[in-house]
Amino acid sequence: MKIHKKRWIQSGIALFCSLAIVLSVFPSFADEDISSLESQSSSLQNELSGINEDILALNNEIEAAQMQIEILDGEISRTEDALSVAEADEEKQYSDMKTRIKYMYENGNASLLEMLFSAENMSDFLNKADFIENLSEYDRDALEDLKRIHQEIENQKATLEEQQTSLAELRADLDTRKSELQAKADATATDLAAVQERLTAAREAEAARIAAEQAAQQAARQASASGGSSGGNSVINGGSVDVSADDVTLLAAILECEAVQDYDCLLAVATVIMNRVQSPSFPNTISGVIYASGQFEPVWTGRLQTVLDNGPTSLSMQVAQDAINGARLASVSHCYYFLYAPSTSRDGVVIGNNLFFPTW
Repeated sequence: MKIHKKRWIQSGIALFCSLAIVLSVFPSFADEDISSLESQSSSLQNELSGINEDILALNNEIEAAQMQIEILDGEISRTEDALSVAEADEEKQYSDMKTRIKYMYENGNASLLEMLFSAENMSDFLNKADFIENLSEYDRDALEDLKRIHQEIENQKATLEEQQTSLAELRADLDTRKSELQAKADATATDLAAVQERLTAAREAEAARIAAEQAAQQAARQASASGGSSGGNSVINGGSVDVSADDVTLLAAILECEAVQDYDCLLAVATVIMNRVQSPSFPNTISGVIYASGQFEPVWTGRLQTVLDNGPTSLSMQVAQDAINGARLASVSHCYYFLYAPSTSRDGVVIGNNLFFPTW
């Protein structure tokens, strides 16, 4: 009876000591509720995931805006080159007209009269008189036509610059929003790391507490049982597509807007467009590719519609039909983008005045 009582007392002492050790080693566990920390961690992870998705969407918008800015930069350079040519033509026409006027003024009456009186008959006289009048009228008309072309190019440049400014403002706004989201993501990630650190500590403490309790219980059982002991410029065939006559005309019109009237130059642009049609990353129709938002400047500025209204050239129509039948320019058969070559320092393949490259 005394032996039984002694063993019971030893068992109780062992259990009490074990529990005391557990409570002294993990005193903060009561302040950290695992369920609450798990809820906080899940909430912060969802918040961070949402922020990262927003940042990814903004990155896509920024890349799209930057692509359009680079395209507009190229078109502005192209327009400035065209404006320089128009100004030179206008200046030459004006200079030639002044030379003719000066000659007619200095030698005019005698020379003109000699021309008129040299007429063999009345019909010849009237023809020469008409020639003199038409010469002056030609000068006036030619100069006015050059002035009109010059103004059209200036207007186009102004439109492009306005769009460029608008896109630059959009890019700046997107960059600001991205910075704000990134700061929020950083703060959320810091909070999440802190919560997860506390959660890990709490789980470790809980696991240690359970292990200690189990050890204490085992020790108590052992003490009860044994008296307290514990223990990867040639033309190639890229595959034909079935399209309508309107699609052939549309393709020819965009080629005429984007490339000089040379077979290879036109086919290079056509190759890019057909590559997009046959790629799962772009619309699968010619009209879908050409009218995709922010891809081709002539769509935005109305140049494409002007060519459609006037009708594409026969060479543009021929290249468009060849491309639809499968013709691809081998040197750019891997490309999906192009820019006006003088406007960019990118690496790529230069065909005519355009530079072609596979990825943005």
